[in-house]
Amino acid sequence: MNYVVLDLEWNQCPSGKENMNQEIPFEIIEIGAVKLNSKMEIIDKFSAVIKPQVYKDIHFRTMEIIHIDIRKLEKAQTFSCIAAAFIKWCGAESCFCTWGPSDLTVLQNNLKYYKMDHLLVGPLIYYDIQKIFSILYEDRKTRRTLEFVVDYLGIENTGMFHQAYNDAYYTARIMKHFNQEELGKHYSIDYYKNPKSRKDEIYIKYETYSKFISKEFSSKERAMKDRKVISTRCYLCNVPAKKKYYWFAGNNSTYYCLAACEQHGLLKGKIKIKKSEDGEFFAVKIIKQISHEEARNIRLKKDTGRLKRKSKRVSY
Repeated sequence: MNYVVLDLEWNQCPSGKENMNQEIPFEIIEIGAVKLNSKMEIIDKFSAVIKPQVYKDIHFRTMEIIHIDIRKLEKAQTFSCIAAAFIKWCGAESCFCTWGPSDLTVLQNNLKYYKMDHLLVGPLIYYDIQKIFSILYEDRKTRRTLEFVVDYLGIENTGMFHQAYNDAYYTARIMKHFNQEELGKHYSIDYYKNPKSRKDEIYIKYETYSKFISKEFSSKERAMKDRKVISTRCYLCNVPAKKKYYWFAGNNSTYYCLAACEQHGLLKGKIKIKKSEDGEFFAVKIIKQISHEEARNIRLKKDTGRLKRKSKRVSY
């Protein structure tokens, strides 16, 4: 298996969100990638700029960030041509690696807009190198910039970041510092193309938590009544954990619960209800082991939410 280290640069509506094309919020204008073998050696590269077709003027913030010759964009090939060549270049046996979780989502959105989404079958397994750096070197939560990590690891750089090929190259150099076995443990799932049925649902067990991605439901309420979605099995022993605080609503379609496993102690459940591209709903659930202090924070979150709801009822 090869690794395709991918980086994209994209543009957005220059006249603001109110004029944005809802079907394609971000339009890709550059693709850069390097291909690595199992020894993390660079064996090939891909670099192309893309002629804008949706947002033909460049957003001022895009101009501030990226380093690209606008005249080259005007003479470049269209996304359909470049994307087809890129997917063919990747090959069927390659696994994507990115700096952060956004690139694959934007790529799939652009493919869908141009009716090319059949070229990538999701949900996609990939490696988020930014996240893995945090897991291996820091606190699992902090997300550093690419430039910070390049300097931290002592990788020689030219200072030219925010060019798709350069950023892909630097990300590939960072991967050379990872143990391949450790890398393999920390894969991610991009669920832009989410599971559609029960048989397609995804369950992943990591070292410190488990993740479940459900099938689609017609509403958030139906999702939160599904037995598989709201179950709280301990990810360490797979035994049902007894709920101490049943699922309660937080903010932004997020739900929490507190459960206890007889063998492994307190567990935090978190469900994020997401909306699919076709307007249906699916759940992403994480179960992880927590401390008594973290459990108190869940109780505080629950009490705070209850007081807010009570205050709203009184005000009416």
